[in-house]
Amino acid sequence: MHIPSSMQMPLEQAHALIEAFSFGVLVSDGLQATHLPFLLERDEGEYGALYGHFARANPHWRDRDGQKVLTIFNGPHAYISPTWYAGKPAVPTWNYAVVHVEGTLELLDSSTTNDILDRTLAKYEPELLADPDTLSDALRDRLLPAIVGIRIRIDAIHGKAKLGRHRSPEDQAGVDAGLRHSDDPQARQLWRYMQTIPT
Repeated sequence: MHIPSSMQMPLEQAHALIEAFSFGVLVSDGLQATHLPFLLERDEGEYGALYGHFARANPHWRDRDGQKVLTIFNGPHAYISPTWYAGKPAVPTWNYAVVHVEGTLELLDSSTTNDILDRTLAKYEPELLADPDTLSDALRDRLLPAIVGIRIRIDAIHGKAKLGRHRSPEDQAGVDAGLRHSDDPQARQLWRYMQTIPT
């Protein structure tokens, strides 16, 4: 991924994007790709580690133990109209935030996989951990053999925030207003994300 120096994310910002937009695309050799939710452990190693699981029926996990993989996390993105700029002439573009994670995949045992399930529930719907009527221990025990837990030890993180911060204050104000008042929910999501990023 080409990242001009002005668009490079610091590690903290890249970690925050992974946590906020945690449904990633895991790509391995042979251009195989699987879409998976991930948990980030920031403090494991220099860059952190990702945890998740495959469906055992998905052949993508086979023969991947110890292999290098790429995981892509797409943040918010939206079309940017040239009519929003104060300066003319101008061209349309697309603003976005994205993180590419390079790492080594490791297959995990069933006990660690079960722990990943607990941590995933704790993040997305903690109430289920105390709701045996909906998610009983017997159901979990029956389904656990149908998944394969993974850890990706992160070797490098490349984050890009193409948010138009190189443009004039007047142009940035026009983009801000255009995104904020757009009927497109993706545009409004990008606007909200931009409010969290220091200028």
